[in-house]
Amino acid sequence: MARADFPVRQRTVRTGAGQVSLTSAGTGPTRILLVPGTGSNAAVALGWLHALSARWATTVVDLPGQPGLSDPRRPPRSRLAWYGRTLDEILTTMDGDDVVVVGNSLGAAVALAAGSPRIAGRVLISPAGIIRLKVDPELALASARWLLRPTTEHTRTMLRLFVAPGTAPPDTEVQWMTLMATSCRTTLAPPPLPAEILARRAEQPCVVGVGEHDRFLPPARLGPALRRTMNIDLRVMPGVGHLTTPKHLGKVVALVAEVADPTSSSPTPE
Repeated sequence: MARADFPVRQRTVRTGAGQVSLTSAGTGPTRILLVPGTGSNAAVALGWLHALSARWATTVVDLPGQPGLSDPRRPPRSRLAWYGRTLDEILTTMDGDDVVVVGNSLGAAVALAAGSPRIAGRVLISPAGIIRLKVDPELALASARWLLRPTTEHTRTMLRLFVAPGTAPPDTEVQWMTLMATSCRTTLAPPPLPAEILARRAEQPCVVGVGEHDRFLPPARLGPALRRTMNIDLRVMPGVGHLTTPKHLGKVVALVAEVADPTSSSPTPE
């Protein structure tokens, strides 16, 4: 966090899940609340925070139970409901209404689980919580090697499956994921949320985007499920895998603008 090359502010709030660290950038009341994915946090998501805060006051939450600056304890059961309640508590402490929650991977499932009246809409990137993630044999083998022997090379080999073919994973992600597997126990992807919750969330503005090369959430599987459960058309981001690299953050900002500034944005082409 000390290496951030733009102004950031940090504070800690108390919730039923323990202390939660919030990192903010931009001026004015919070417009965007970013919820990172499994194993991520504000320090890893600085690129996201920088890109989003250039247009809106943005806050990133370090989810409790994930590696970061929040409480390390995890719930023994009903993890998504627990995370949803925690996010609702966080929103209660914040200085903004009409907040757009941007969730990535696990963070998208948490955004769907939360029902705070402060939420004006959601933008879900490579979202867990809608369908079960697909893990093919190559992914399973690479992940097992990474967990059992988290060397830089094993991490890099695994992360090559998280990005588009022919794309090198960012070195910062390789370094972080190696450190994480060495020091922490990662969590599994959550199951899909109940259909009634997904239908209720679709009553508010919601944009869902996924990379065309996402092996966990292939668009051919996610698109029909999204249409069936939430009556929403999936946005497919060209040249993107499950991991959104820094060069693709402009696509994320464009999707967020459709919800945060609907009168001044135009739909992102599929």
